[in-house]
Amino acid sequence: MNTYLAYIVVFLLGATPFFEVVVVIPIGIAAGLQAIPVTLVAFAGNMATILILIALTDQTKRWLERRKEKKGKGNSEKKQRRAAFVWKKYGLPGLALVAPFITGSHLGAVLAMSFGGTKRQISFWMTISIVAWTIIMGVASHYGIDYVFDRTNSNGFLTNLLD
Repeated sequence: MNTYLAYIVVFLLGATPFFEVVVVIPIGIAAGLQAIPVTLVAFAGNMATILILIALTDQTKRWLERRKEKKGKGNSEKKQRRAAFVWKKYGLPGLALVAPFITGSHLGAVLAMSFGGTKRQISFWMTISIVAWTIIMGVASHYGIDYVFDRTNSNGFLTNLLD
């Protein structure tokens, strides 16, 4: 039963802004969960909330405006400037591909909406981005964790370093 709970946590963290697949997959695999299920569950969590955000575009924009008014200017303004630079230089495909690292894919999707992307375009490019980063992080984490810890014979890089 604890394994199921672990995968539920992976799903929820994948769905949480700023955790997403680029953070959750390495954590899940390092925690000892199987790479393929972690990758699929994190992807499902991340995509579910992205698609919900896109579907609720108008409500999301109003919520962000109210939130910004309450908080005032802050760290998100810096992220918005970086996203706007990427949008101007590379368009929606560029923003979608780098959003998980510069703003988070959730905020990247919302910013793409505010920059004028259509729901269909944003859904398409965010899906491509999240699929690509899911595969990259899943493969890199699986082989990276094995290299660092080498669970099979205790000859991993980090294991040897700590011994």
